Amino acid sequence: MSDLLLMLSAIAVPVVSGIAVGLIKMNAKAQKALVLSACALTAVITGVNAAADTGASHVVLSVVGPLELTLCTDGVSKIFSIIAVVMWLLAAVFSQSYMRHESKDTHPRYYAFLLVSLGMTLGMDFAGDMITAYLFYELITLTTFPLVLHSMRPEAIRAAKKYLFYSVAGGFMALFGIFFCYNNCSTLAFTAGGSLLPQGGTGIMLVAVFVAILGFGAKAGSYPLHGWLPTAHPEAPAPASALLSGVIAKAGVLAIIRIVFYVVGADLIAGTWVQYAWTGVALLTVFMGSMMAYREKLFKKRLAYSTVSQISYVLLGLSLLNFGGVTGALLHVIFHAVIKCGLFLVAGAIICKTGLTNIDDYTGIGKRMPVTLWCFTICSLALIGIPPLSGFVSKWYLASASLAEYPGALGWICVAVLLVSALLTAGYLLPVTVRGFFPGNDYKTGERCEADAYMLVPLIILAVAAALLGIFIPDQLRSLVYAIAGAVAL
Repeated sequence: MSDLLLMLSAIAVPVVSGIAVGLIKMNAKAQKALVLSACALTAVITGVNAAADTGASHVVLSVVGPLELTLCTDGVSKIFSIIAVVMWLLAAVFSQSYMRHESKDTHPRYYAFLLVSLGMTLGMDFAGDMITAYLFYELITLTTFPLVLHSMRPEAIRAAKKYLFYSVAGGFMALFGIFFCYNNCSTLAFTAGGSLLPQGGTGIMLVAVFVAILGFGAKAGSYPLHGWLPTAHPEAPAPASALLSGVIAKAGVLAIIRIVFYVVGADLIAGTWVQYAWTGVALLTVFMGSMMAYREKLFKKRLAYSTVSQISYVLLGLSLLNFGGVTGALLHVIFHAVIKCGLFLVAGAIICKTGLTNIDDYTGIGKRMPVTLWCFTICSLALIGIPPLSGFVSKWYLASASLAEYPGALGWICVAVLLVSALLTAGYLLPVTVRGFFPGNDYKTGERCEADAYMLVPLIILAVAAALLGIFIPDQLRSLVYAIAGAVAL
């Protein structure tokens, strides 16, 4: 089977299945079978495609003149596509239990957009040029918007409108940069190191690239277009929140990687005001997100602010433009997806089984849901960066790369912000564990309400992965990340 057919199949299977779920009336058993089989089949196809390793680019459709829709599998697309299918499959399994407390009338809509959005995400992962990536970037917004809108409560409607406005506004900012790339690059097809023409390195081009970084940063929750994320996450169903945080927000990261390293090239912005401004915005967002998470009492909103902070770790690494920074950023993309999906699914399990949404009400929750809280604890320690868990590895790369790129005060400021953010992360996650397992002598143990197998299996898988990926990074993954960083970093 050709790699083009594999890529098209990976996109089509969840889209067609999602449309079928939404339009065809079926009983709950058939619906569950279709959703899980579609996610599993998509994961298998994506895995086979990643193993094929051809790297060839294929034109799917010629739009107007030289504009074409192309698909390609390279190292970056392998990382992002494998993350997507694994997290979607686990979220789909978790949803089988979680959605029981939702009205049955909402199930077809929820599963339909859950599946279709997977297809759109894979479309962006497999994009071979900036036009194709931008098309699927906007389609991701349109197909995930109903997931935020799910409950149809006034708060959900406001959150969905805010998500749509921020994402579309950021997309238009990015489009401004793409227009300039079209006129100043030999091609918009993704090429390691970029394809900027000799006359393209002008001042206005630097402005255009920075505007594109800010625009795509909206999806990633980067300042100043971060406001949608802590508003939207608490309103979406927990499995959808896990995907929004762990995978969908990475669409902004992927778009930035593509335009900076594969269209214009890192040489354009290295040592310019754009690099320093990008680093500054990333540092501001890391600190601000951590501080807001520390002050927030609603569990899912606290995790949402945490996502604002943690994804900007990735943006910080990319802004360094060096080998260590890109390596740390790519590793954090993977580790954060695993950890944050785990944390949001824990939140969903607790809310589903107890109805409690406020951190202050979680005293003794470890006595009632011990396995769930152990999974939360392991993922929390990994996110903080406690060695030898996964978060420590990526943050080590980022700190080392910061000092290598900025030998003076700015490098130490980067390290200080990372350390302060880690301390704040411990401050807003570990108290849940401490109060959950050690509620005090006057606590009266409530009825045990541990999550069922549909919830626990994904949680355990993610918690184990969060721990082991820091200790045993597969050689194939290490080689892939090194190869990408070596090809595009300075």
